[in-house]
Amino acid sequence: MDIVVITSIGAVFMAVFALFVRMKAAKKPVSAKKIILPPIFMSTGALMFIFPMFRVTPIEIIEALSVGILFSILLIKTSKFEIRDNEIYLKRSRAFIYILISLLALRIVAKLYLSASIEVGELGGMFWILAFGMIVPWRVAMFISYRKLQRELYGNMNIKIL
Repeated sequence: MDIVVITSIGAVFMAVFALFVRMKAAKKPVSAKKIILPPIFMSTGALMFIFPMFRVTPIEIIEALSVGILFSILLIKTSKFEIRDNEIYLKRSRAFIYILISLLALRIVAKLYLSASIEVGELGGMFWILAFGMIVPWRVAMFISYRKLQRELYGNMNIKIL
């Protein structure tokens, strides 16, 4: 089986996993750690660029990062918080599910199309940059929104960030 197909199947499983995690997370209060840690954990993936097969050109970095930042806007728009029972919760959003599925479909189509002209390793590097470029602005926006609600909830008391 082609590596592009295998990695696309993996992406589908990861998206389904993300949907379940998101639905479960909406049932528990949010914390700064839960917002900040995913991009930090994901950053370890940058170690792939140690290996020459994953290295990308500066223009590919700019392209992937730009697309990731554009996609993050959709995630930012669908990630809202609310105060319930003196706690901050992530609001459930049906749009999030549709956006995640749409982004996944777009990613798979782009991967299949681009795999004809870009080496698999480079493509993997570009998609990691795209994903990182998407998650960082999204999580920064979430953190800012969370802190705003936290100040509203607790006033201007000294609040621990984590």
